[in-house]
Amino acid sequence: MTHVAVIDIGKTNAKLALVDLKSQNEAAVVTRPNVVLKGPPYPHFDIEGHWDFLITALAKFHKSHGIDAISVTTHGASAALLDARGNLATPVLDYEFDAPSLLRAQYDVIRPNFSQTGSPPLSGGLNLGLQLYWQFQQDPSLHARTKTILTYPQYWGFRLTGAFATDVTSLGCHTDLWCPDSGQFSSLVDDLNVRDKIAPPQKSTDRLGTLSPKVAALTGLPTHTPVTCGIHDSNASLYPHLIDHDGPFSIVSTGTWVIAMAIGCENVELDPTRDTLINVDANGDPVRSARFMGGRSFDMLMPDPIPTPTAAEQIEVLRAGAMLMPAIVQGSGPFPNAAPHWRGTEPPVGSPQRAAAVGYYLAMMTSTCLDLIGAAGPTIIEGAFTKNQSFLRMLSAATGRPVQATASSTGTSLGAALLAAHASERVILAHQIKATEEHGTAWAAYAKRWQHFAQSA
Repeated sequence: MTHVAVIDIGKTNAKLALVDLKSQNEAAVVTRPNVVLKGPPYPHFDIEGHWDFLITALAKFHKSHGIDAISVTTHGASAALLDARGNLATPVLDYEFDAPSLLRAQYDVIRPNFSQTGSPPLSGGLNLGLQLYWQFQQDPSLHARTKTILTYPQYWGFRLTGAFATDVTSLGCHTDLWCPDSGQFSSLVDDLNVRDKIAPPQKSTDRLGTLSPKVAALTGLPTHTPVTCGIHDSNASLYPHLIDHDGPFSIVSTGTWVIAMAIGCENVELDPTRDTLINVDANGDPVRSARFMGGRSFDMLMPDPIPTPTAAEQIEVLRAGAMLMPAIVQGSGPFPNAAPHWRGTEPPVGSPQRAAAVGYYLAMMTSTCLDLIGAAGPTIIEGAFTKNQSFLRMLSAATGRPVQATASSTGTSLGAALLAAHASERVILAHQIKATEEHGTAWAAYAKRWQHFAQSA
C-alpha cells in the first residue's frame, strides 16, 4: 500500500490529502473553507458542499496518483442523525451554536458525572449529549424520524460505503455518552432513549467497508477500495506516536484547538472547570487531556500578513516584559472566565514583536494545560505551530522539559493514513522529529512571571 486518501474535516477547513506512506508526506492536497450555513433550522455544516468537493478530489487524485485506501478524520462534538432511508433527518449542527446551553439546567438532571465520563460541561454544543437533548427538544418529531446516529467521521465513511458505525475516539471526545475506563456507553444513551439508534462502536483501526458501487462510479476507484472506520482529529495526531514511543511523553495537537494529551504519565485528578477531560485513543485506551482554542486565538490576534520574529526581536519582547494574559477565547480552556489583557506595552498589530508575544501566550497556555494533566517526558508538537519558534522556545522554558516539533505539519493526515496501513508498512517517526535548542534564564524568568500573574486570572 502506497497512497491513502485522507478526508480531513477540521473546524476551519475541509481537505482531502493524498498521503504517501513511504515518504510520509502529502503527495497532493486540496482544501475548502468549512463555512457554517446560518440555517434554517439552526447553524449547520455544508455537508453537500463538502461531499461534492470530496468526490471531485477523489476522482482527480485517483487519476493522477492512484488511491489504495481511504481514511477519515474529523473534528469532534458532531454527529449525523439519519432517517430510515439513510438521509440526514436534520442538518449536522455547528457545535459553536450557543442555543443548546439554554437547556443546560434540564440536561444536567440526566447528565452522568465527570468521574464516569471524563467529559466536563462545556459551552455551546461541545457536549454531544447536550446537542442531542436540545435537538430532540426543539423538534419533537426528530427522535422518531431518527433511525441511526453516527459520529462525524463515520458519517463520511457511511457516505462512502453504506456501512454504519461509531468510533471510540469520537465517542470519547467530551460527548457525555461514553465511559472511557470501562469502554462502554454511559447511562445517558438510555436517558436519551437512543441506545438502539447509536451505531455500534468500533476501533479506529477497524475496516468500515469498501466503496459502494455509486461512489466507485463517481470517482473511478474500484469497489474493493478499503475505507477505515475513522478517527477524531486530535487522536489522529497522537496515533503515529503511540506506534513509535514508549511513555511517558505528551502530544500537543495544534490547530483551531490546541489539545494536550499525556501518555504514560501520572494519573492526576482532573479539574473539569478548567477544560480538562479524558479522551480515548485509537486503541480504546483513556488519555488525560486539556485544551484551549489556540489556533482561533492566533487568528484573532494576528491578521495576515504574519511576520516571523528574529531571535533578537524575541529577546526584545522578553526584556520589555510584554505579556498577553488569558483568555482570548472565553468559555473554554484552563482560564474559561478570565478577561484578556496585556501587561506592559501591547506590541503593534502586524509587528514581529506582537508575533513573538502571541507565541509566548500560546506557549504559556499550553504549558498550563500540560501541568493540569500531569505531563512528563518530552512534549511533541503536531500541526500548525510546529514552525513557530517563539511558541516552541517558550514552551520548553515553561515546562523545563524537551520540546520536539515534528518535521511535517501534516500529523493529522499521516495518523489517519496509518490506520489503513498494515503493521509492516508503518514507518518509525523518530528520525522526523527535531528538538528545539536549549534556552537561557530570560525565557524561564518570563514564564515564571506569566504563571504568577495568571494565578489571579
